Amino acid sequence: MAEKHVQGKAAHRVMIALLLALVVAPPACASDPDALWKIVNGQCVPDERADGKPAPCTEVALEGGEARGWAVLKDRRGKTQFLLIPTARVTGIEDPAVLAPDAPNWWQAAWSARGYVMARAGRELPRDALSLAINAPTGRTQEQLHIHVDCLRPDVRDALRARSHLVGEDWAPLGIALAGHDYRARRLDGAELGANDPFRLLAAAPGVGAAGMAAETLVVVGATFAGGVPGFLLLVDHVDLAAGDRGSGEELQDHDCALAETLPR
Repeated sequence: MAEKHVQGKAAHRVMIALLLALVVAPPACASDPDALWKIVNGQCVPDERADGKPAPCTEVALEGGEARGWAVLKDRRGKTQFLLIPTARVTGIEDPAVLAPDAPNWWQAAWSARGYVMARAGRELPRDALSLAINAPTGRTQEQLHIHVDCLRPDVRDALRARSHLVGEDWAPLGIALAGHDYRARRLDGAELGANDPFRLLAAAPGVGAAGMAAETLVVVGATFAGGVPGFLLLVDHVDLAAGDRGSGEELQDHDCALAETLPR
């Protein structure tokens, strides 16, 4: 019942945003690493404050002020990809701000934004078809924190469904390669992330700590475990430039959402 209520609220926000304007934002430009920050800080936030229409963003939330707020922006790349972007200046996964005692849980906000992905896909999707990802500094082009919100690749979904029953509450090797890379995984129960911040869970992992965050990419995938228990799979990949691994967890996502066409309705 709780998850249906959350989905209903998300769907309501989607309808409002689409009625106002579902604007496709300019692409994140590699030649300007501050492009996302300029869009959010220079356009979306002022427009939200001026008239409640945060173009070119789909949504801006400032209930806790700009220091704790966030924006949802449709990326031009792909049919269904959205970005969750803080309205505060935060560089990325390596920024100490993500582990500050008063840091908001941007991952929960990103998970709540999955309704926009489903609106673009044209259908409801099961939780294990949806994912959130943040790239390591070596795997990104933008210097403003952004969490990719999108569908999961079909082959990755199949691989995770076959292995999810083996994933426990402690970080451990997944046991199979995803997109050619060896991810570590852990299970997290709950329909929502709530107070469980994946940034903090990663920093607490053996061998990582605050100093090691810059060498990791983090992916959060919705899951339904045995007995119908809702939860998440947290996936982490360590940067290995010598092996060609730049730490881009976004590689597990499908920005055209093939699952929307292949999964039964």
